[in-house]
Order: sequence, then structure tokens, then C-alpha cells
Amino acid sequence: MTSVPHPGLRHTLTAVALAAAAFTTLPALAAAGEDGAARRLLVMPRAGLPDADFRALLAVHGGQARKMGQSSLYVVDLAAGVSGRSVQSRLARHRLLKFAELDRRIEPAYAANDPYLGSEWHLTTISAPAAWDLSQGAGVTIAILDSGVDGTHPDLAARMVAGWNFYDGSADTSDANGHGTAVAGAAAATSDNATGVAAVAGKASLMPVRIADANAYAYWSTVAQGLTWAADHGARIANVSYNGVAGSSSIASAANYMRSKGGLVVVAAGNDGTDPGYAATTAMIPVAATDGSDQRVGWSNYGAFVALAAPGANIWTTNRGGGYAAWSGTSFSSPITAGVVALMMARRPDLPNTTIESLLYASAKDLGAAGRDSNFGWGRVDAAAAVAAAANAAPAADTTAPA
Repeated sequence: MTSVPHPGLRHTLTAVALAAAAFTTLPALAAAGEDGAARRLLVMPRAGLPDADFRALLAVHGGQARKMGQSSLYVVDLAAGVSGRSVQSRLARHRLLKFAELDRRIEPAYAANDPYLGSEWHLTTISAPAAWDLSQGAGVTIAILDSGVDGTHPDLAARMVAGWNFYDGSADTSDANGHGTAVAGAAAATSDNATGVAAVAGKASLMPVRIADANAYAYWSTVAQGLTWAADHGARIANVSYNGVAGSSSIASAANYMRSKGGLVVVAAGNDGTDPGYAATTAMIPVAATDGSDQRVGWSNYGAFVALAAPGANIWTTNRGGGYAAWSGTSFSSPITAGVVALMMARRPDLPNTTIESLLYASAKDLGAAGRDSNFGWGRVDAAAAVAAAANAAPAADTTAPA
């Protein structure tokens, strides 16, 4: 809560009010009733009302005032048995008071106004709306290693930063296929802009790194180059929505390079419906796909290498050319997870990437066999739990040598 000093009001505070320091700390709220917040008022006197007169006015109703910092706003606690509603009704009409209102318990209320939000089942499943009250990804850049991104799309244009094209060695990162635009929108389409879709991290930045041809086929080499370039150009997260990347030593090396710079790499598990036999990796975060019933989708790959699961069926997102459509595949489970990582990093930029990763795994909803398993890894990603875990994490240790 912030306060604006009122230049016309100068009170001499009682010892109780002085002990409140800069801001008054409110007791924990009980259920809204006569024993809880309904016996606490918020009151502002008019400029010039002497402190003694103000307190005497409240004392008639059994009220004790506590000032909020240097503002003109007071918290008034009423005695047991006094009706808060009755007192509020009388004080609200008092000519010496600007207003008097009952204190009220409120719930987090951030809700995006994007037209397709009602169709985006995956956002509710991973509790993204609750996470948005703590973070929306601002200040974090997600590199999208794909077929390019349509940077003119109305839901993406505001999110774009400069990227590079490793397919033909140019700065042209426009989308040659459409896959990259859909992946980008799942991670960070602009939310709450009354346009199209909402995304997991609607205020994160998107760095387009084209690694693929017009048919969306890429190479391990272009992926590895893209990861290295993104790490060197400020991306904190890289998303690679391609089959087989978890099986490449070169890509693992490039992913570890990004990790050495404080980043994390999220990749798709693949859509063959098989176990490709890859070993578990610490270089990247492979993600399997789940449906609306929190079951692994039949076409999603599985195995020891899977670290997490996320929604991947019928994901509404951005289309090249300005439109929208529902897409399916681990290609979308991956950027949904990358978006959650962005929320965590934005909420706690001081935390090391290794801590972010550990909290991401620990906060996931455990599905299937207890602990890590081949279908869901550590579980289905939970945005609200992950961001809360990051918010509550202890500060990172200061390892910088004194200068």
C-alpha cells in the first residue's frame, strides 16, 4: 500500500500511532463478520481537523485510530460488540470526515479481457490467472527458436525484441511457416489488451530466432547456434519446440552454455507417442503434453528424459497473418512451461536459474506414480504454485567478493 502525504493535515500522534512506524500493520483478517473486518473502518478526516477532536469523535463510537504512515488515512478499530456497519453509516455522513468505509477482505482479481480467454482451458488448469496477481513476466526475454515469428501480429508486436535468422544468415526473422508464431503466442502473446488470446507470460519479451526452413524443419546445428546466440544477447529463457533435441549432445552443450549465463532451456518431448530412450538430462527441461483431464495425451512422447508435463491439446494461440487457432502438440506444452519460468524469473530476478528450476519442479502437480515418472516427469506445471514458491524463496546468497 502506498500513501500520499496530505499537506493540509498535521496531527500530533499518540504513542500508539507513533509505534506504527511508516505504515500501519493490519491484523490478520477473519471471515468478514462482526468479529472480523466488519469491526475495522478506514477513515479520512477533512484537512484542518485537530487530532484531539478527531479522536474524540471516534471515541464516542468506541473507536481507536491508527494512522497510515504520513498519509491522512486512518485505520479505526472498534470495540467488541460495536456494530461496524452502524458506526460506518453514521461516520460516512459526518461533515468533518471525507469518508468512512468498512475494511473489506478481497480476493486476487486480475482477469485478462482477451476475447479467446474463455476457450483457453490450459490457463485455468495451470492456475495462470492466480499467478498473474504476482507476476506477468515483465523484464524477462524468451527466445523462440523456430520457423520465425510474425512480429506484426497484433498480439505479438508489442512483445518483440531483435532476433536473428540462422537458416539464411540474416536479420529477417519473419515466420516462414506459421509454427513459430503459434509457439510464441502460447508463451507470451500480449494479455489484457482486449485482443485475441491471453498467454502465460503476457508481459515478457519475445526474441525470434529462426532455425528452420519453410517446412519448419530445423537442424541440431541451427538449434545449437540459436541457443548460443540467444544466451549472448540477453535471453533468460529459450524455447525449442522440436522433436529429438533432448537426444543431441551438441544441443545439450549449447543449453549448458545458456545455463552458465543464468538461463534455462525448455524443449518439447516430441509427438511420436513413444519412449525415444533418451537419458534424463540436466541441460534442458523436456516437457510432455497433457489434456484437460490431466492425462498424458497418447501422441506425447514419454520416458526417463521427461522433466515436466503441461497442457498441449487444443491450445488457442496466435496464427501467422494476424489470426488465431487451436493447436496441439508438445510444441505448445513447451512454451506454456517457458512462460511459467518467465513469471518466476520476473517475480524474483535475484534467484539463480538453478533455484528457479528446482522450485518449478517442486511446485508441479504430481501426477501418475509418486515422484518423478516417465509420463509426467516431476508433474504437471502449476503457474500459481511456482510463482508463489519463487516469491517466498530465501534471498540468494551473496557470493560477490568485496571490492
